[in-house]
Amino acid sequence: AEEAYTSTEAILRRGQAFKITVNLQRGVQSGDNFTFIASTDDDVYMANEKERWEYVLNDSGIIFQGLEKHIQQEAWNYGQFEEDILDISLAILDRSLNHRQDPAADVSNRNSPTYVSRVISATVNSNDEKGVVEGKWNGKFRSGTNPLQWSGSVTILRKWHRGRYKPVRYGQCWVFAGVMCTVLRSLGIPTRVITNFNSAHDRNINLSIDEYIDISGKTLHLTEDSVWNFHVWNESWFIRRDLGSFYDGWQVLDATPQERSKGIYQCGPASTRAIKEGDVNLDYDSSFVFAAVNADYVTWIHYSKKIKERIYSDTRKIGKFISTKAVGTNDRVDVTANYKYPEGSLKERRVYKKALKLLGVRSTGKRAKNRRRSSVAWRQNMTPPAQKPSISGKLILDASPVIGQDILLTLALRNLISDFKTIKVKLSASAILYTRKPKAEILKLSRSIKLGSEEVKEISFKISYSQYKNSLTDDRKILVTALCETKQGPSLLVEKDIVLQDPLLTIKVLGPAVVHKAVNVQVTFTNPLSEVVTDCVLRAEGSGLLKEQLRIKYVNAIWLITRSLWWKIWNKTGESDKSQDI
Repeated sequence: AEEAYTSTEAILRRGQAFKITVNLQRGVQSGDNFTFIASTDDDVYMANEKERWEYVLNDSGIIFQGLEKHIQQEAWNYGQFEEDILDISLAILDRSLNHRQDPAADVSNRNSPTYVSRVISATVNSNDEKGVVEGKWNGKFRSGTNPLQWSGSVTILRKWHRGRYKPVRYGQCWVFAGVMCTVLRSLGIPTRVITNFNSAHDRNINLSIDEYIDISGKTLHLTEDSVWNFHVWNESWFIRRDLGSFYDGWQVLDATPQERSKGIYQCGPASTRAIKEGDVNLDYDSSFVFAAVNADYVTWIHYSKKIKERIYSDTRKIGKFISTKAVGTNDRVDVTANYKYPEGSLKERRVYKKALKLLGVRSTGKRAKNRRRSSVAWRQNMTPPAQKPSISGKLILDASPVIGQDILLTLALRNLISDFKTIKVKLSASAILYTRKPKAEILKLSRSIKLGSEEVKEISFKISYSQYKNSLTDDRKILVTALCETKQGPSLLVEKDIVLQDPLLTIKVLGPAVVHKAVNVQVTFTNPLSEVVTDCVLRAEGSGLLKEQLRIKYVNAIWLITRSLWWKIWNKTGESDKSQDI
């Protein structure tokens, strides 16, 4: 039987169906129009049903990695509906510093997604408390798991919970973002994963990233600023009652421990509207995110402590191809326009100058004197732009680079003026992390070439497998630089980031997949090397298919491996995504 409800307000469960009866004091006439307006106090409500399915209910997704010109897809199993995950997410809130310091105040604030998401951003990392994941970017991972080996959140969250809240080793940015997406979706907050290519880490928040190289083109660490090939964070959708309705919508959250915010390693929520408009004075951490997507980039040759040459200044390098997974498909969607106006446009430069002013960065290069000494910021790129060199250059890959094969490159140089030139070229290559931190030098050589009036010449060279095989990091990235010097005029620096491609894995389901019945799966991997690969491990994961990440050891791989896996499908809908890695 239907129950009448006469109040002007209704309290409903999310997703609960209801009916409204309207009593009129007169009869309905032909042509009468009726408009019904329903409002909700749900701060995380999304009107679009397809978006709700994607950002709350989808338990698998894609995290984009790689380089701006070589974007790669990595599957991630969020698994927010797996057994115990909701209880673990609530345990994360209960383990936070906020809850331990004042449980009553913490619980009373949990109706605010602004509050909850900020607490989660602090507790997913372990820097200030016994958070979920411990970060590590240097050295070996013998005392834990290599971050590249994770392909989902469920195993991580369960390991943290079963280990009595001991941080899980180890994670990097995409791991923090993947785990945070799981936790926030399990709590009903629409969340997605964002990748920012050429992401700036501006330690002193002066909106300038200064890179220093020596006379051979090798990167020098003379500043704490850096530019990562990519950085991954989250966006969550909710109302900003603390800022006003203009700033409602997508909010940036970053659980990767980079800088302290109010004394704790946490970041966000920062409104994407605030970032785009340069409102870097608004809560929370808008200035840090603004710099990550819109700082200027300056390169210097460091000759000595007193002598340096400014050779490169770029206002467009930072914050490229900001990406997320599309609604309903695994396609990439570019959301750069949510963060900034078109690069180089009058509006974009106006917003940049507004941000400088709000941060107190003066054109003299210093912050206001009332700032703490530790926050003094120099704006070296407020000086006139670097003089343009009279030559141009480009590093070109002759073939797609595959791990195990030689890398063939060509440096093409062009004389831009009519004068004859002799150019000294210093070529170098280093194995780097995705943070662009060099780990080992691979190649170093010099050439001298002569260029006539507007002449073009090419220098071909290779990096052999034997040169890089013992130096390559798990990130499979190599940075190649060419420093071109002339007797007169400014130097030219040409750089190229290279990602070596892994061989593909193919997965084939052998037979029909039926809910609650086992199915055989075949995974095929081809060894690209001309040598035996030993101690191979195949990892497979799938929400609703496997309770934990499956690991199968395989002794060696000569040329071709074909391995059949067997698991049970427990997915209630009969559909689920699988991911595998070797």
